[in-house]
Amino acid sequence: MRQLGIAAAVVLALGAGAPAAVAQSAPAKAQAAKVYPTRAFFETTRYQLPPQDGHAFSADGKRLLISSDATGVFNAYVLPAAGGTPQALTTSAKDATFAISWFPGDDRILFSADQGGNELNHIYVRGLDGQVRDLTPGEKLKAQFAGWRKDGKAFYVATNERDPQTFDLYAFDSATYERRMVFKNSGLSIADLSDDGRWLALVKERTSANSDIFLADLTQATPEPKLITPHEGAVAFGVFEFTPDGKALVYSTDEPGEFAQAWRHDLATGAKTPLVAEKWDVANLKFSPSGRYRADYINADASTVLNLHDLSANRRLKLTGVPAGDLNSARFSRDETKLAFTVASDTSPADIFVADVATGKARRLTKALNPQITESDLVEASVARFKSYDGLEIPGILYRPKGASAAKPAHAIVWVHGGPGGQSRRGYSADLQNLANKGYAVYAINNRGSSGYGKTFYHLDDKKHGDVDLKDVTAAGRWLKSLDWVADDKVAVVGGSYGGYMTAATLAFEPDAFDVGINIFGVTNWVRTLESIPPWWGEARDSLYDELGDPKTDAERLRRISPLFHAKNIRKPLLVVQGKNDPRVLQVESDELVAAVKANGVPVEYIVFPDEGHGFQRRENRVTASEAYVKFLDRHLRGR
Repeated sequence: MRQLGIAAAVVLALGAGAPAAVAQSAPAKAQAAKVYPTRAFFETTRYQLPPQDGHAFSADGKRLLISSDATGVFNAYVLPAAGGTPQALTTSAKDATFAISWFPGDDRILFSADQGGNELNHIYVRGLDGQVRDLTPGEKLKAQFAGWRKDGKAFYVATNERDPQTFDLYAFDSATYERRMVFKNSGLSIADLSDDGRWLALVKERTSANSDIFLADLTQATPEPKLITPHEGAVAFGVFEFTPDGKALVYSTDEPGEFAQAWRHDLATGAKTPLVAEKWDVANLKFSPSGRYRADYINADASTVLNLHDLSANRRLKLTGVPAGDLNSARFSRDETKLAFTVASDTSPADIFVADVATGKARRLTKALNPQITESDLVEASVARFKSYDGLEIPGILYRPKGASAAKPAHAIVWVHGGPGGQSRRGYSADLQNLANKGYAVYAINNRGSSGYGKTFYHLDDKKHGDVDLKDVTAAGRWLKSLDWVADDKVAVVGGSYGGYMTAATLAFEPDAFDVGINIFGVTNWVRTLESIPPWWGEARDSLYDELGDPKTDAERLRRISPLFHAKNIRKPLLVVQGKNDPRVLQVESDELVAAVKANGVPVEYIVFPDEGHGFQRRENRVTASEAYVKFLDRHLRGR
């Protein structure tokens, strides 16, 4: 079962000496690609498999439960495992709806949905007659699926109905849907439950670099969590999952060094032993139902490497018929004869594949890329590094438009990821491919403080936001201008959430560094944002305060780094895009920034989506936003 904590710490790492991409010289015969309308990049179909603690395969193993936005909004579908057309099981035209699990013995399903992007997810059951029932009713309630008991007679759901700041665990009878509380939480993050329903793993985030794991025995009348990770200093612990035999908990730790490793905690003896260690982070780990197979996910320089092991034969599983790209979301059928997974690349969205476990032969079941797009017209990104203002090497993902050369240089964009602590990664991005197709060079920066490059790198910006991270972003703009195939007259900065904050901050604090900015639901007033953190983040709030600052004691510094209070310095054109229902970055953040920049007499445009939250799920809204990005950049960067 997967970790349920809302903002559990993920400490990843940078491999020393990784080769930098050659960004300067142009291909000998670079040719421009066909230019497609923006809509074409979003008329792909996004596919997802259920979470790893749900059943992706039906009881008979012949069908897959998937999520798809084929209609423009995510819904749950059934997909024949041998290939065929997906059939809709839910038909929401408004709220993004995601498949969770088949029931173990029949064709009922569990799925989740929120209301217009407000993140207050409920868990629903679709019965054999197609009727839908909300299992977690309540206006301000948030629910999270926590897995099945191995015998299939019960499933588990965590909700914050009793206390908005913490999640209690309930067992639901799979026949009657009657429930009982099995764990009353005192403020820890529920992470995983053993398959027999006995052991519950929980995480306590003490700071952004320091956390602990607790175990509770649910067979006790009043389960009391017991600390299993005593340590000195700052160590980040997290939970992967219990072994299927119920004998051990597999957890992550960065105690041995820069990289997160997988370790095994024996439940009977308490003995701890290393299980998986790589030169990059172990980002996830998943066993097959019996425990015979194990999938290790390695975050290797912003790409996912999936290693599949047959533990009984002590060998690697090798798959054939799989295109190049990131393999992810490995899901075994209950009899372990089939394996479903996704494959995505820079030029192709995630497609679903099914492999025969015995032979390794895989078959593609979906075609996500819009058939109107020729894949070779899309840009294969590369990992590129540059030396920042202080000599520190900064990694990122570089998109070089087809045909860009010293004779025909492209205007450039620095794209900043969300977070803080996120990571720009390889893989299909409709927004970035659209920009590259329109002739823009894009550098998706992983400034210091990004995950994926070591715990030291990750914490370099702690309580230095709006300073060292901003200097990396502005240095990236200068580096791009130094490339012979990039136009050196103007450069843009764009980002969402924390990246939106960085956009507004660079325009306010380094007003000459960039020539145009696009702020996508970005923080502008850190004091208000940190004071209005959604209650269901619970104790993760303390971790965020440790990294950014506590508004009660550090308000002066937080105001100093908040672009809203320095908006008078913004004199470059700005586009702001916001979801009305965003619970993380409230609309008022964008409202006030737009008003302040307008007062400067600076060109500013503003788009608010009334049916979106923190991130845009509906295809039409995503198209509208991306079209606006291109038009704004064309007008103010290229002067068209």
